[in-house]
Amino acid sequence: MLKAMRKNLKSLAPTLWLVIAAFIIAIFAVWGGAGRLGETRNANTLLTIGGQKIQAEVYFNNLRQQIEGLQREFKELDATLIKQLNIPQQVLEQLIQQTLLLQLAEELGLQASPEEIKNKIINHPAFQKDGQFIGFAEYKKILDWNRISIANFEDSIRREILIEKTIHWLTAGVTVTPEEVFEYFKKNNESVEMEYVVLETDKIEIKDEPPLEDLKNYYQQHQDKYQLPERRKGIYVFLTSEELKKEVKVENEEVNRFYKENKSQFRQPAQTRVSRIFLPFNDQNREQILSQAQEILEKLKNGQDFASLAEKYSQDDKAASGGDWGLYEWQNLSPKEKEALGELQAGEVSDIIEIDQAFVLLKVTEKQAERTKSLEEVQSQIYSTLTDQKARELAHQRLTKLLRAARREKDLKKASEKLGFSSQETKLLRAGEALADIDPAGTISQKLFELEKIGDISEPILSFKGEGIVQLQQIEEARQASFEEAQAEVKNDYLEEKKKELAQQKAWQLRQLARQNSLEQLAKKYNAQYNKVNEHKRGEYLGIIGENNKIDDLAFTLPLNEISEPIPFDRGIILIKPLSRQEVTEEDLAQAAKEEGKKLLQEKQNKILISFLAQLREKKKLKINYNLFNQINEDILARFQKQS
Repeated sequence: MLKAMRKNLKSLAPTLWLVIAAFIIAIFAVWGGAGRLGETRNANTLLTIGGQKIQAEVYFNNLRQQIEGLQREFKELDATLIKQLNIPQQVLEQLIQQTLLLQLAEELGLQASPEEIKNKIINHPAFQKDGQFIGFAEYKKILDWNRISIANFEDSIRREILIEKTIHWLTAGVTVTPEEVFEYFKKNNESVEMEYVVLETDKIEIKDEPPLEDLKNYYQQHQDKYQLPERRKGIYVFLTSEELKKEVKVENEEVNRFYKENKSQFRQPAQTRVSRIFLPFNDQNREQILSQAQEILEKLKNGQDFASLAEKYSQDDKAASGGDWGLYEWQNLSPKEKEALGELQAGEVSDIIEIDQAFVLLKVTEKQAERTKSLEEVQSQIYSTLTDQKARELAHQRLTKLLRAARREKDLKKASEKLGFSSQETKLLRAGEALADIDPAGTISQKLFELEKIGDISEPILSFKGEGIVQLQQIEEARQASFEEAQAEVKNDYLEEKKKELAQQKAWQLRQLARQNSLEQLAKKYNAQYNKVNEHKRGEYLGIIGENNKIDDLAFTLPLNEISEPIPFDRGIILIKPLSRQEVTEEDLAQAAKEEGKKLLQEKQNKILISFLAQLREKKKLKINYNLFNQINEDILARFQKQS
């Protein structure tokens, strides 16, 4: 599922991936009140770029909107997937890149004229119906519904235009040669059928314990590898929200008032989910495909499952998912298809629709009118939000009082005892190292490394599990680890090296025998993994190996049916045997040269852009408040924990 989501995320990316669409989606009620973190974010600088300070609130809103947009498309989205997809870091990077490009636009004197802004808006997909602009009244209504002012939206359009102009200025001189296009075409279209055998080092057993003397010798030969980073120890007091929730009470009156004051947050937009069966035809097979479409329509009328038929017959990239075009992506379909959808109710299937060189069948799989959730539906959610808010406020009040006392005493432990708080001592921690149960993000240890000297006491530190204060007690400087300190790591590295040596030996033996024996049978004998791929292209992932240029080069250059020499990779050794190849010629390219040239040009432009932005980051002296970054992420991810 994660792989599919990553693929879908890529498909949602814009032409130049650095540009984010300006249209801002509605905010779900799940966010409720942002609590004290939301109130204080405006006073906190998350990024400093070229002297420009960007407040945490900007990042918070961008991340929130990005997650909500993805949640509409991917119902399985939870805190774990958000982390695995690295969404917070991506949003941060997008914010940095946009800021750098806008600063450069200002330096270059670029402008967005009123006419350009107007044209951008009237051609924006969100404001189009049947290929025409929906009109100012409808445009304003959409923005009002999303609680966005016209001035703010049009300013975001202005920034989008400036970013596009800056990108064009940076990449205008990039070109591609016919030779480059041919090589690119070959990379994307040539394939090889091959067998391969993998000997994983993890599956090789070394039963005997390595001699201590051998480990010491290995350590002496690789001493530079074993370093202990700086570590710090502190005293901390941490108040968990869950415990404090037991002390707070939310009255029905408060819930009712919150609902009335924030009713617009509980609005659910009208939603339509669409599925499609797409059957392309040409002049020669038009009647044959039409007959097939009529047969499929008859099956649908007889009650057969639309998704199953789409998987079997549809010829677009949604076929594998049962023809599902989701709640929003279907709006990119042709005007003729969208007109037909407007006449269908939930569960209904269209007649056969002919569009440009294709027949399509459409189904409205889900249709919900716009509505506002009732108080009864959201009561428990509001109660939870207000309880969490009150618990956070209580924690902050108590820790503020403790902080004043600790700074007077210059001793957090002593102040804690006087005021009845329980203090704890950390072990020696690395920067960002987690504290079990209370601080999985490592916010407290990160804060320890921001304190300048022993005895310094932090400001209150916020995480999704609560709030705390820490005082720096001890600093252990970075140094080389002794053999005793590194012994466990030395042993692992030593055994790993021995396993690689054994895997290499077995691979050479297997290669020798494979000249007269089946690779598949030999793989079983040698406890190796056998695989066969019918169509491997350069740069594609290969099983557990991933991308490997050396394997690709050999796959396309070795004589057919010849076995390669053992090729090492991170997790072991691989042998490959190419069986056949699908090659392309310049005549093949002639039919696709224009599109291939466009794709290659875009890739080259992106590389130039990425390289330039990397230099610009250095020049502008980018600074990131990672402590605040982690706090915001934990605050947002906490709202998805129940779904994980």
